Amino acid sequence: MKLEMICTGEEILAGQIVDTNAAWLGNQLMEQGFEMQRRTTVGDRLADLLEVFQERSQHADIILVNGGLGPTADDLSAQAMADAMGVVLVQNKQWLTVLEQWFKSRGTKLSQSNLKQTMLPEGAIMVDNPVGTACGFRVKLNRAWLFFTPGVPSEFKQMVEQQFIPFVGQQSLEKQQVDVSKLLTLGMGESTMAQLLESLDWPAGITLGYRSFTPYLELKLIARNVSDANQQLALQQAEKLLQDAIVARNQPCLAAEVHRLLVDTGQTLALAESLTGGEISSQLVAFAGSSSYLQHCVVSYCNLAKTELLQVAEQTISDYSEVSMQCVAQMVAGTSSALGDVQQTDYAVATSGVAGPGGGSADNPVGTVVIGVKVGETVHCQKILIAGSRGRAYVRDLSVAVTLDMLRRAILGTPPVVDYSYINRLESRKFAIAEL
Repeated sequence: MKLEMICTGEEILAGQIVDTNAAWLGNQLMEQGFEMQRRTTVGDRLADLLEVFQERSQHADIILVNGGLGPTADDLSAQAMADAMGVVLVQNKQWLTVLEQWFKSRGTKLSQSNLKQTMLPEGAIMVDNPVGTACGFRVKLNRAWLFFTPGVPSEFKQMVEQQFIPFVGQQSLEKQQVDVSKLLTLGMGESTMAQLLESLDWPAGITLGYRSFTPYLELKLIARNVSDANQQLALQQAEKLLQDAIVARNQPCLAAEVHRLLVDTGQTLALAESLTGGEISSQLVAFAGSSSYLQHCVVSYCNLAKTELLQVAEQTISDYSEVSMQCVAQMVAGTSSALGDVQQTDYAVATSGVAGPGGGSADNPVGTVVIGVKVGETVHCQKILIAGSRGRAYVRDLSVAVTLDMLRRAILGTPPVVDYSYINRLESRKFAIAEL
């Protein structure tokens, strides 16, 4: 069964908005054992919509069309579909009743523009929208069922979960079981990974997929109608080859894995961020339940904040600079005990560095980063150099990733400081908390 998606909207074509609906749909279908074969994006022009509906309906079995069902003049999906079918638009009495009740309950009048949303191609089957004013619909054209949904994400997602995926299941005579295992890696380039993996024999039905999103590289093991034993064999083979580069399994990001570990262990964390400016904290608090472990985050961007809020000695900054392992170690100790010695956190993390584009020196050029992680009564520090010309955002993103990975390793009881293939580690050192 061939599944496709047509995304409509000038704002998507122009890059004014990112089409998150399409990415979400692909993932939802995959989790249910269905794969999307093709995705087409088209603007809000009647002739273009008509052409793509007619063309794709000759190749696909089911097409989800997203967008163009609103009340404005540029919402043309229903009209284009009627033209493609050679029929007229007719008012759907069922949806008219729903809209009349919807507006009456809110004390407002049903406008002429909203009445436009009751007009569907003749013969279309209405699809309920439980949270908005634009109903969906489905029609058959050539070999395909075209299933129309509004573009508003909250409306689209409910309709997909409640109606589209069950419809796909009903239409599928032979559902191909698709399972995806995801290995998130850090510190390994795509060409290096491909060279390691693609020369080997994999069980029949296993396909390798890669997704690079700075600074991570995700390996997907896609299993189509593969036994559990062969899936496990493929996963073990991949893990053996990638080894220490793997930082999470079946997680959307490294912060999600650190969050899971801290919640599971019941341990606490404090942060002191200079270079990363609160980004580590932001990524962790994106997950519900982070309050169970995250005590506080001090964004100590200036040196005065380091000395006054974190008790870093002025002499330390004078002797070694703020971009030094000595300074970061004291930042770690200061944030861990910021609420008093009795409430010291199990783990503490600190970052400092030079993100650029200016501010570098001979001793600390742009891209120099220092990270410290407290484990027990020891602070593990490393100073790295993120070279190249990818810019300030890249230095900060990669610094956050390395910091989270150091913390992850500390929680697991393994050495926090490891080598990454494309990061130059300048030096590393351990400090005893008592000496700081």
